[in-house]
Amino acid sequence: MATAESSEASPVTYADVAAAADRLADVTHRTPVMTSRTVNERVNAEVSFKCENFQKTGAFKLRGGYNAIAQLPPDAKERGVITYSSGNHAQAIALAGRLHGVDATIVMPENAPQVKLDATRGYGAEIVPYDPDTTTRETLGQTLAEERGLTLIPPYDHPDVIAGQGTVGDELFEQTGPLDALLVCCGGGGLLSGCAIAARHHAPDCTVIGVEPAAGDDATRSFHSGELKTVENPDTVADGARTPYLGDITFPLVLEHVDDMVTVSDDALVRAMHLLWERMKIVVEPTGALGAAALLSRAVQGQGRRIGVVVSGGNVDLGRAATLFDSQDFAS
Repeated sequence: MATAESSEASPVTYADVAAAADRLADVTHRTPVMTSRTVNERVNAEVSFKCENFQKTGAFKLRGGYNAIAQLPPDAKERGVITYSSGNHAQAIALAGRLHGVDATIVMPENAPQVKLDATRGYGAEIVPYDPDTTTRETLGQTLAEERGLTLIPPYDHPDVIAGQGTVGDELFEQTGPLDALLVCCGGGGLLSGCAIAARHHAPDCTVIGVEPAAGDDATRSFHSGELKTVENPDTVADGARTPYLGDITFPLVLEHVDDMVTVSDDALVRAMHLLWERMKIVVEPTGALGAAALLSRAVQGQGRRIGVVVSGGNVDLGRAATLFDSQDFAS
């Protein structure tokens, strides 16, 4: 938990989240909170799903991308921006750049979901593809930024990005009131740390839990050990959580504001994703189902609590989703 001294030194505070909320008020959707009696009965909890799959670009990422670009000085906007992303942050920077009249260059893996590649191009960004087996995206992004004079806006390890992502949690608590627990998916920790900061403001006793895919458990191992751990190209269906490590900014924020970290298997992810599609009629991508999977697989116990779950996005290739669903026996 945060101390007064550590909060004063924090690179992101609730005041930053509140300022981002004002900045985004006429730009992003105030996404709905949805419930499911079926889910509540299965997990013995009153669950509120914050549905960022209904956000512009299909994911929460626009909040952070827009907030970061909005605060760039005019000369930086004139030169343009660059980022690296498997897809959701790519779309966010592409759209935020278009809204601000700023050219955007996106470093994307060759195996990124086609739906995310197409959408990023559709927003007018230049895509620089790379092979994740042979190239480190952070190195390529930094090299191109220096060569072209572009401002690098990383997908999570940036104060303005974190503050923008925190508006997801800010809205959720405004919509639901105090919660006993909050489950947030974790890739690089931007959404998790931002939402945890919002939770500490609105409901100091709320238990904040980050959820990762088991194959990409670097943040969970880092959290429990107190030392930054890494994972290399994790093989998981949750492409939004394939980040190799928490950032220099997000790691301390996660340690300060988050109460626990858990992991779920890819099978549990696909089963949760299928239930959300079938029972709640919402299109959720695998990464977006991480929080729900933690509850449904009993990695987190319901215990009759009021629990918020962030559904981070819905940008999934429909053909890929059908293949994932065919791999499971949902009758068992």
